[in-house]
Amino acid sequence: MRTYRSTRSTHRPPRSSDSPVAGAVRKGPLLAICLGYFLVILDVTVVNVAVPRIGAGLGAGQGALQWIVDGYTLVFAGLLLLCGGLGDRLGHRRVFLAGLGLFTVASAACALAPGAGFLVGARLAQGAGAATMVPASLALLGALHPEPGARARAFGVWGGIAGVAAAAGPVLGGVLVWGVGWRTVFVVNIPLGALAIWLTVRHVPGTRPRAERPPLDLAAQLTGVGAVAALTAGLNEAGGRGWTDPLVLGALAAAPLAGALFLWLERRAAAPALPPRLLTGFRFPAALAVGVLLNLGFYGLLFLTTLYFQRHRGWDPLATGLALLPMGALVALASPLSGRVAARVGTHVPAVAGLLTGAVGLLGWAAVGPHTPYALLVVPLLLTGFGTSFTMPSATIAAMEAAPHEVRGAASGAFNAARQLGSAIGVALFGTLAAASANSAFYAGMRLSAVIAAGCFVGGAVLAAVSGPAAGTAPVSSSATDAS
Repeated sequence: MRTYRSTRSTHRPPRSSDSPVAGAVRKGPLLAICLGYFLVILDVTVVNVAVPRIGAGLGAGQGALQWIVDGYTLVFAGLLLLCGGLGDRLGHRRVFLAGLGLFTVASAACALAPGAGFLVGARLAQGAGAATMVPASLALLGALHPEPGARARAFGVWGGIAGVAAAAGPVLGGVLVWGVGWRTVFVVNIPLGALAIWLTVRHVPGTRPRAERPPLDLAAQLTGVGAVAALTAGLNEAGGRGWTDPLVLGALAAAPLAGALFLWLERRAAAPALPPRLLTGFRFPAALAVGVLLNLGFYGLLFLTTLYFQRHRGWDPLATGLALLPMGALVALASPLSGRVAARVGTHVPAVAGLLTGAVGLLGWAAVGPHTPYALLVVPLLLTGFGTSFTMPSATIAAMEAAPHEVRGAASGAFNAARQLGSAIGVALFGTLAAASANSAFYAGMRLSAVIAAGCFVGGAVLAAVSGPAAGTAPVSSSATDAS
């Protein structure tokens, strides 16, 4: 009897919603983890709608506005590999909570920003918090759901949250900017972040870190961040300075050199942030490429559509948010459906179908003009939203199932780094293509961007098809013992 009381005093029995029933999704931990991830993705699209008002309020030009959007994704992408390794070493719950705290504090700093430079700095801090949080969230879900079917459903919900956040961002941002002001798009993160911290402490159990804790490979990590920063800076500045400007050319030349140095340092590192076993074979590298292409096409064009509606059609933020609503109208159906389909037949079917559907929707924007009736844009918006949200859970499952369990934190970091790198490139490249054109020729840049975005989706579909189904997404005997 004494032994029982002693045990109970230090270990709270799990609630029924948290109990690890075979094949069931653990609702309490899933809610806590997904709320944190919701904030990360929300802050991409909610800020897009607020960008024109931020520019007017802080006197920021096109280049500064691109940095306000891209600074977040730049740090997010650059630090994901490092943060994925931190979770493997220190415990994913601890790292997840640290990321949530940093993200919430940085959101408060964004809301209080007195100028564009301060806001860019606070957005960089937000990106660091997001990079700390996201790899740990995926690794926690994988550890909490060792049964393949439950894991696929949990990842489907996780991916669906991303779609819901991406869809809700423009509408929520439009309402907040129109009704109160642009600062409220950051204020909303504060109570939600506090709630996510409370739910995580209450519902998410800790994970055991690796027994060995080799030193982090900071030299390679800083080189990788430098490669991403140089590429993003070159693309961002090309719109204002021109493609032949020495600074632009120098940045674009430095990016591949820094990337090659990163790979060289990683090969010689005692504890590489990107373990070589992840790049063995074809499945995981293919999943990384799909992540880059998906986010490049979707988020790059989303940035342009926001500018299109507000600057070139004269719509206010609320009208812009409502105009983008159809893009996320089918998210609630597409993302969970993708997880279920992937659990039954593998990830290649929903990934290929979603990418091809999204490609058709993105290509529809190639016909946009200054007086295009909105009714003609609804179908491309629906196809793009459905295709993106139907693809993401399957792409996530494919990446995680392709990685050995002991390095899934690093795998999650690598996959999400690839996605955010795609977002940063998309915003910088498409923003530059549009800014490089005169106002009357903005649509030429937007049409070219639409064609590039659709091509990225088609390329991703080809990769998803040739990489084949992920065997781990179907219940097989070896999977049951895969991760706990």
